Amino acid sequence: MTANSRTDPADVAHTRAAYDDVALRYAELVKDHLATQPYDRAMLATFAELVRAGGRVADLGCGEGRLTAHLAGLGLDTFGIDLSPQLLGLARAQYPTLEFDEGSLEHLDIDDATLAGIVVWYSFIHLPPERMPAVLAEFHRVLESGGRALLAFFQAPDVQDVEPFDHKVITAYRWSADRLAALAEEAGFTPTARLIREPDPGERGRQAYLLLVKDR
Repeated sequence: MTANSRTDPADVAHTRAAYDDVALRYAELVKDHLATQPYDRAMLATFAELVRAGGRVADLGCGEGRLTAHLAGLGLDTFGIDLSPQLLGLARAQYPTLEFDEGSLEHLDIDDATLAGIVVWYSFIHLPPERMPAVLAEFHRVLESGGRALLAFFQAPDVQDVEPFDHKVITAYRWSADRLAALAEEAGFTPTARLIREPDPGERGRQAYLLLVKDR
């Protein structure tokens, strides 16, 4: 199922169009980014170790595919899903042995309880906060019992807050890790680890990572 085969909220179409417009520039901007980010690599390696003996792993909001390929290099059976046809075209061209599909976080074309893990790497940041509980429920639906989810996002200054900010592509939201973890618990997850790091030069705020397990 493609993202265009159902009626999406207007903001989803705007986000898709915005990333289509900057696909080449975005791909160039993030090229080799993981090589300079030891915390990113550490969280991804931890996630991979926890799910390596399991089944398939979805990179939700995969963009041009760099994380999907990194996860495959860590030994995972992984595939990518993204809203942007232009970014997916770049992913398929650069990583032709991997699977990439068009889709939305809110309506995943994935059967219930079939994934060992999901990675959601800065890809829910454009979602209006009031729709986050339903998206977390969708993540919970597709994971098998004991499945893992790794979320990366911008940390809000207030530990209990969510705030919009002027992202370079389209409006995005910073989340409190505590608030997001509480919503994840309501959806049936147990938070098992979180990391908040200070911004690197050129970053506009703190970065956060949240590791979850589906336990019911």
